[in-house]
Amino acid sequence: MMLERNETHDPALKSWVDSANQPDCDFPIQNLPFAVLRRKGSNESFRGAVAIGDQALDLAAVAALELYDGELQHSLEACAQPALNHFMSLGAERWHELRLELSRMLRKDSPRQAALGGCLIPLDQVEYRVPCRIGDYTDFYTSIHHATNVGRLFRPDNPLLPNYQWIPIGYHGRSSSIEVSGHELRRPWGQTKAPDAEQPSFGPCKRLDYELEVGIYIGTGNALGEAIPIEQAESHVFGYCVFNDWSARDLQAWEYVPLGPFLAKNFASTISPWIVTQEALIPFRRPWSRDPADPQPVDYLDSEQNRAQGALDIRLEVAMDTRAMREQGLAPQRLGRSSFVDSYWTTAQMVAHHTVNGCNLQPGDFFGSGTQSGASDDALGSLLELTRGGKQPIELPGGETRTFLEDGDRVIMRAWCEAEDARHIGFGNAEATVRD
Repeated sequence: MMLERNETHDPALKSWVDSANQPDCDFPIQNLPFAVLRRKGSNESFRGAVAIGDQALDLAAVAALELYDGELQHSLEACAQPALNHFMSLGAERWHELRLELSRMLRKDSPRQAALGGCLIPLDQVEYRVPCRIGDYTDFYTSIHHATNVGRLFRPDNPLLPNYQWIPIGYHGRSSSIEVSGHELRRPWGQTKAPDAEQPSFGPCKRLDYELEVGIYIGTGNALGEAIPIEQAESHVFGYCVFNDWSARDLQAWEYVPLGPFLAKNFASTISPWIVTQEALIPFRRPWSRDPADPQPVDYLDSEQNRAQGALDIRLEVAMDTRAMREQGLAPQRLGRSSFVDSYWTTAQMVAHHTVNGCNLQPGDFFGSGTQSGASDDALGSLLELTRGGKQPIELPGGETRTFLEDGDRVIMRAWCEAEDARHIGFGNAEATVRD
């Protein structure tokens, strides 16, 4: 499956929704991401929508107009449901067909404008839910910079474990605690053990951290026992979001040997509401390569297509503010910027490896990319790295410092793509506040 540009990516396209034509708009007509939403404070059913400018196109309302028949109408009705799993299960050809029609109906001078005007809802008047039923969630560890930085804190002489450069490392996470942007999270409690203590103690986490990640939604799955070849992997991916996989570092340090993360990770994760589709990201695909000095991928993790366009240049940013900063009217402090293009493993490699043993993915399954850190100090995706394990506090506006998160702190993550020959597109925010 070669991912190629088509008429929906034309940077010259304009929409009859004027706000979508602004140069800094996250949701121009070239994007058209999906979410599940309803009007704030209403008893309406949640349903699917696409973003266009500062508006949401209500796909249940569009389906009710019965403008189409056959597969297009079926796709609209699938999107009108309170979860997108059925639409995601229809496959890449149907996703493309609906995206193309949505693009055409929202373009300037579209004959559908009059009919669709009543199907728009201002984005500042909606509330969101998780856009699909996430059956299973796997968190990967795809940034070699992050893996090396964290390893160096605990194993200075041998920071990178020997399997890292051979397989995409991952663990099974907890899907029930994934929440949509805007929520509050309770500080987790659990066991911790100080290095000089004879026994562990029980209490609230003292080293609460964020992790700047990309979220990946699976569309079509595979049968149990049948692997997905890397050449077909991209056709199983529906889209992407911003993802914060909160971490309790002190709980993690005590529990992770020998089986890995448990209570330190399963208490909360935050997603941005919108799913930016695989097709929308085609202009931002880049060649992927491995340093010749490193082990090259084994056969099932390597392909010409993956090397030609397996990387995605999704720019990522994390910022935070504190209760005191908000009271003083101070802007959030940016803490790090990185890009998914620097990931050591690609999405196609994650899919291929996840299923090579016959594991069956299902529509709505979710991958976390793992913390995306770059090579420089201003491109770190967690406080664990930024503060060197809590040894070097960061300074915030207003005179506060932090090593890890305190009650009342808010973390804001966002992502976007830009290129000279394409329109800027955005993902929206993934933000949450640590509850008092």
